[in-house]
Amino acid sequence: MTEEHRLISAESVTEGHPDKVCDQISDAILDDLLAQDSSSHVAVETSAATGVFLVFGEVTSKGYCDVQSKVRETLRNIGYTSSEVGLDADSCGVVVAITEQSAEINQGVARLTGDQETAASREERYEAQGAGDQGVMFGYATDETPTLMPLPIYLAHRLAFRLTEVRKSGEVPHLRPDGKSQVTVEYQDGKPVRVDAVVISSQHSPDVSQEQLHADIRREVIEKVIPAELLDENTKYYINPTGRFVVGGPQGDSGLTGRKIIVDTYGGYARHGGGAFSGKDPSKVDRSAAYAARWVAKNVVAAGLATKCEVELAYAIGVAKPVSIMVDTFGTGKVADEKIEQAVEKVFDLTPAAIIRELDLRKPIYRKLAAYGHMGREDLGVKWENTDRVDALKAAVAAL
Repeated sequence: MTEEHRLISAESVTEGHPDKVCDQISDAILDDLLAQDSSSHVAVETSAATGVFLVFGEVTSKGYCDVQSKVRETLRNIGYTSSEVGLDADSCGVVVAITEQSAEINQGVARLTGDQETAASREERYEAQGAGDQGVMFGYATDETPTLMPLPIYLAHRLAFRLTEVRKSGEVPHLRPDGKSQVTVEYQDGKPVRVDAVVISSQHSPDVSQEQLHADIRREVIEKVIPAELLDENTKYYINPTGRFVVGGPQGDSGLTGRKIIVDTYGGYARHGGGAFSGKDPSKVDRSAAYAARWVAKNVVAAGLATKCEVELAYAIGVAKPVSIMVDTFGTGKVADEKIEQAVEKVFDLTPAAIIRELDLRKPIYRKLAAYGHMGREDLGVKWENTDRVDALKAAVAAL
């Protein structure tokens, strides 16, 4: 039988990438409002150009966010503190255009008054909170990494994070905030066997030679992240392949919230419904249902029901229950996909209110998720990475 060889790639970006800067600003604003009012309804986006940021969208909240200060605080945390690196948090322009959420959208999301909600049972409250919009969301898990994430995006995120780590620690002092990573993994018969190519592009100071930069990044980033057994004499390295990368961040390229949705999820290894995450409160199923779909898929794989699992959820605005649930194990399931679907429906309540409650989504947890991926983030203790439904899924499948 002929072995199947495939090359699968995924990219990540650092927190200083202009699109990720915008994601972090939007989620920092969301966190600030949720910390004051956990029922805040937020849909805030950010765009960036050279020296200026536009923050716009809709907010309904009892809290107040000083958007100007939050933008500047976020930029300082990233490392944009001087015109020398292309952006000064304290002197850049910030334009704010935020209005109240549409009453027509709100009536589909929150259909109970305060008194009605107090008197209602939990099931009635769950049924009363409809989805904040229509949409399709996907979750995925595979057994090829400890976090049950695909290996290409798992390594790409770790490389991007390490780039930032060595920049902030001073281990590689000539690095600047903007940067990207990409990893190509070779698969044989569906299993990862080696890393075929590594791409790193990092903004840097003008006085460092390319030879020094290449040596530092290979030694302090690539070799510290990628296991030696995955690298060989045929692995290709592309470090700043265009050469000089001094102008970066919003000075080098415009930025926009929600423009790195594949980086945020599975690196293209799985399907994506198209909805972005950052700047949206959890009543928006673009965000909360994508987390729930990952939670379901991860528990299916952790339960040993499959080695790969993709879960699709679809919602209608103002309707609580998903209009469809689909499970695809790509032929790796120990039982039929239809049985796993039935078990999922029995074990998981996938109404928006239940997702928000079970995954504790009304807390200010989002800014840290806005860089280096929303999935596989066991380091942040997010609940959609818990494998707490394994026993229940096994029992539900056994009972069918």
